[in-house]
Amino acid sequence: MSEASPRRRGRPARAAAGDTAPGARERILAAARTQFAERGYDKTSVRGIAKAAGVDPALVHHYFGTKDEVFAAAIEVSFEPTLVVPALLEGPREEVGERLARFFVGVWENPATRAPLLAVIRSAVTHEAAAKVLRTFVLRRLLERVASGLAVPDPKFRAELAASQMIGIAVLRYVLQVEPLASADPETIVAEVAPTLQRYLTEA
Repeated sequence: MSEASPRRRGRPARAAAGDTAPGARERILAAARTQFAERGYDKTSVRGIAKAAGVDPALVHHYFGTKDEVFAAAIEVSFEPTLVVPALLEGPREEVGERLARFFVGVWENPATRAPLLAVIRSAVTHEAAAKVLRTFVLRRLLERVASGLAVPDPKFRAELAASQMIGIAVLRYVLQVEPLASADPETIVAEVAPTLQRYLTEA
């Protein structure tokens, strides 16, 4: 089960109770991912997410609470830290940089997981809520746990260095679409980035 399991609120109004059928939460998350990706953080509202999902706004609050919490839940689906961290730590220590690079590039190459991440990157500069999501999922729940699992000195600092590398690539390749990086083969990016991540995460 995800660590950020939704905080159950009071039951939604009876008019919305029928929307608690199986699949309602998933529809809300899917709608949130699309809304945040297409409209950005600032212009997305709980009411708009509810309308796109075909549910009452009360149900969005019931499952997730605030817009910030819906945003965080939509992003967590992209990273799934509770599943990813053990997988990244498995296998030879000297290949953790490659595993991390391949995972990160894979998330961005998948259109379904890329869309909400674009919303985070674009909004993080001007909105604290988006910046907080970025810090929480890329740093604390993913990279800091990987660095801590490797039992290296200064795991937080190493995680921040790794994040700077990966977020920089995300901005240049997927947001600004700077060439030739924007059209480079993903395997080429993994091969070039993996040694740097390896050095950040494991070298003394």
